[in-house]
Amino acid sequence: MSDVKFKVQLLEAMSSLIIAAFGLVAALAWNGAIKAMIETVFKAEDDLLGMVVYALVVTVLAVAMTMLITRAVKKAKQAAEDSD
Repeated sequence: MSDVKFKVQLLEAMSSLIIAAFGLVAALAWNGAIKAMIETVFKAEDDLLGMVVYALVVTVLAVAMTMLITRAVKKAKQAAEDSD
């Protein structure tokens, strides 16, 4: 493997790890915000219904965002291939 290819792979791996770390921080921030909203609506911190609603909200958000990101990446790849 050439030196340039190795550097590119290293940069790709490092950027992926850094992006994942920022994603984790953002997820934890949203976790707290969504929990607070659910607690406010249901007025009980350990309420089973509140926890289920919280889990459903987080799941729907995760699926929706994953679909949007996947579509955006697919479009970007297609645009890059078309421009070649």
